[in-house]
Amino acid sequence: MKIGELAARTGVSIRSLRYYEQQGLLMPVRNENGYREYSILAEEQVRTIQLYLNLGLSTEQIAGFLHCVLKNKEAFCAEVFPIFRQKIAEIDAQIHQLNHIKMNLEERMQSILEERESEEAEECK
Repeated sequence: MKIGELAARTGVSIRSLRYYEQQGLLMPVRNENGYREYSILAEEQVRTIQLYLNLGLSTEQIAGFLHCVLKNKEAFCAEVFPIFRQKIAEIDAQIHQLNHIKMNLEERMQSILEERESEEAEECK
């Protein structure tokens, strides 16, 4: 299938598909006329790439284990464990940071409400 058809089937832009090729994630065959030809398996590859990108992994990380995942399925690929552990640690750090920001905002809101109530009480006197 041509790149446009793969883009339509997967919902991924042609530009992204070309980028995946540049990163070594997709390997189309080139016709005599230079057009990219993708096998039916490319659809699964693109969906797998999208899954890992949505999990927050970089294309470099994905390239490190994609061949194993597509060939053997994820359960048999030891390469994914360190990457998943690292990503979980990053997510935990982000959660900690977001909780800190949330607490700070809640404290500021409470402070504003208390100040308003104090001003309203003064006006009523």
